[in-house]
Amino acid sequence: MRPGGHRGVPHTADLRVEAWGPTRAECLAQAVRGVCESFLDLTGAVAGRTREVLLRADRDEDVLVALLEEVVYWLDTEDEVPVEVELVPVAGGLRARLRMADAAALPVTGAAPKAVTLHGLAVAHGPRGWTCAVTIDV
Repeated sequence: MRPGGHRGVPHTADLRVEAWGPTRAECLAQAVRGVCESFLDLTGAVAGRTREVLLRADRDEDVLVALLEEVVYWLDTEDEVPVEVELVPVAGGLRARLRMADAAALPVTGAAPKAVTLHGLAVAHGPRGWTCAVTIDV
């Protein structure tokens, strides 16, 4: 299986992130990193606070949306972004442990995310591991 990673994909007026990983948790964590790296330079970012979140959803796509909505929420309300993401499967969803950094202390490289859209949302498991794709309104 290939190691985890992510990439931004050109998309009209929005941000499109594709991510992959050997496990569902790694794939989703890569999606978070891809979104955060789309608007901030995380090089040297230091986590100062840990946020624990329980994400309940029946479908993998809904878990991805809930996870990224947490990223947008903490950015909007506390000006924090996750620089480390640990995801543990639980019955009916995931437990997320987000190690947060102060977004204001990091160099801005793009437009901040405003919302997760459902257009083109995908999470899949195949012979090479997990993949996901999401569009973010910026």
